Amino acid sequence: MQPTTAESAPSSAVSPSASTLTGHCLCGAVTITVAGHHDPRVGACHCRMCQRWTGGLLLCFTADVPAVTVTGEVARYRSSSFAERAFCPRCGSHLWFNDVDDAGQPKDYELMPGLFDAARPWPLRSEIYVDRAMAAVPLAGDHRRKTRAEYEADNPFIEGDLE
Repeated sequence: MQPTTAESAPSSAVSPSASTLTGHCLCGAVTITVAGHHDPRVGACHCRMCQRWTGGLLLCFTADVPAVTVTGEVARYRSSSFAERAFCPRCGSHLWFNDVDDAGQPKDYELMPGLFDAARPWPLRSEIYVDRAMAAVPLAGDHRRKTRAEYEADNPFIEGDLE
């Protein structure tokens, strides 16, 4: 459920970035600008909730809340007591998955890398719920992996993970 928190420390090969990124949804109605700290690596989640939301797996990268500016109408869905998912209400593009505080404010942004042209060369940083992955979407490479049990031992989760 929190794809980017499985391992958040940057590797020595790729360091956090403060460069400015601009991305947008499929129809262009929502623009997201990241002007500050973000992790230029991608996290993957194979939990059942993410599979249902994306049709396969969730890919995202983290950005600090003050670094992110969003323009355009955004629809939000509170998918659990601790998280929300956002999408463009016009074209349906997924925008982010966020852990939220008790007041519903984002703790950070976990943005969809496909919205940003600059994210195309970014490496895969981590993968969670690997034991729940669909056979059609194996991810190759040398990156951190956690099973459902390993991830849920240290992070909030939805009981039963939508069996």
